[in-house]
Amino acid sequence: MPDIIADTEAGKVAGERAGGVVRFRGIPYAAPPVGRLRFQLPVQHWSWDGIRDATRRGPSAPQPKREAALPIDIEPLLGEGWAPGDDFLTVNVWAPHAAVSGLPVMVFIHGGAFVAGGADAAVNDGAAFARSGVVCMAVNYRLGVEGFLPMEGSPTNLGLRDQIAALEWVRRNAAAFGGDPANVTVFGESAGAMSIANLVASPPAQGLFRRAVIQSGHGSMVRPIAVGEKVTAALARQLRVPPTADGFATRTVEDCLAAQARVSDPKFRLDLRDGAGRDVAYGLSRFLPVYGDDILPQPPLDALARGVGKDIQVLIGTNREEMNLYFAPTGVRARLPKLLAGWMLGKAEPRARAVLKAYGLGKAGVRGGDALTEAMHDLVFRLPARRFADAHQGRTHVYEFDWRSPALGGRLGACHGLELPFVFDTLPTCTGVDGIAGTAPPQDLAERMHGIWVRFATDGELPWAEYAAGERPVYSILNGAAAPDAPIPAERLLA
Repeated sequence: MPDIIADTEAGKVAGERAGGVVRFRGIPYAAPPVGRLRFQLPVQHWSWDGIRDATRRGPSAPQPKREAALPIDIEPLLGEGWAPGDDFLTVNVWAPHAAVSGLPVMVFIHGGAFVAGGADAAVNDGAAFARSGVVCMAVNYRLGVEGFLPMEGSPTNLGLRDQIAALEWVRRNAAAFGGDPANVTVFGESAGAMSIANLVASPPAQGLFRRAVIQSGHGSMVRPIAVGEKVTAALARQLRVPPTADGFATRTVEDCLAAQARVSDPKFRLDLRDGAGRDVAYGLSRFLPVYGDDILPQPPLDALARGVGKDIQVLIGTNREEMNLYFAPTGVRARLPKLLAGWMLGKAEPRARAVLKAYGLGKAGVRGGDALTEAMHDLVFRLPARRFADAHQGRTHVYEFDWRSPALGGRLGACHGLELPFVFDTLPTCTGVDGIAGTAPPQDLAERMHGIWVRFATDGELPWAEYAAGERPVYSILNGAAAPDAPIPAERLLA
């Protein structure tokens, strides 16, 4: 048994040391959400006798198998897929080897469109943060049917409730790993960043963290409960059960994942537009958090405008070419005709034609796929992130990740997820002929970006001014300087 022992509230756990860092994997923060606890609130894990082995990867949240083959390797971003097992509401921890205390704590919430991903993905290895004097943690939470499906007999937003339970565990146990429970920063990417944006605006989450880093996320990708229940009804029809917790509980996790895959197929007809005629997910996921409960009593931007979350310091940003990850490897950007571009965007955006025109559709040399891709960079990520920054009443800083990957002949660019190996200083996980960062990404840029995140988590300091009325500075990660925010073409059309 390894000799690195930490004493948590439920019992002792054994970790391993390597390269001046101590690592613990699969420490439970809540009881397994199975049996009578399936589709119910997370509850505190039971205690154990002796020493629990925390040196190996534990189970992960149920999620569908990834079958689509792409010319780039996204496994480092999302992990190896579902590792079955009941005890998957867990935390991984990386800490400095030296016996110290009072260190800043950073808690990572992974992405994956609310249906995939996990704390064990290679890119979010927290060893570099530990070497930088931070206690880094990464959490698993319920996904898809198990975590983001509103249904009678079950609390809504179970995935967000899991994250809150994990942060409560961090507050109670951070000191066991040398961390300061009063200096916690949450950070996440994509669906993890959307989750964090929601937690900033969530009354039950107030006081659990001091700072938040929202990478390629915002608070606008939420649905009214009634719209979310359309997904519930569709799944219930697929499974031939009532749309209730008792009904879904009669089907296995595997049954639910199979139905989830069918409902998530883009060809499956399901109208998830809101009262304004807009699908806030733009077709990227059928599963989203909902508002109208105790976790999100109102849309997050409305809550921010009322002052919720004003005591939380926010660092929010996007990548310059987010949608290239989805549209470049699949050929959509290069081959989509103009008419199909309008049809695709029209399924989610009522002013699709005007929006695409603002991004050059109709001009000589502008392909339909180009106009759609450029528009969706802004519609899905950049514009709602700026609106989150505008609505937040507390201290807010905005960045843009603008280093362009040479992968796919340069067509990948500054795409979704590309900032992760720079933030974690884990470039080798994404380097290679099929790596998202290409064959020779700049290590010095990773060290600089990682250092910015460490300094922010330590004392809240950043090397540029707040995002405020007037210049609204946005910091270029590539150039290492801030400049006034540039106008976004779609903004005037979506006022």
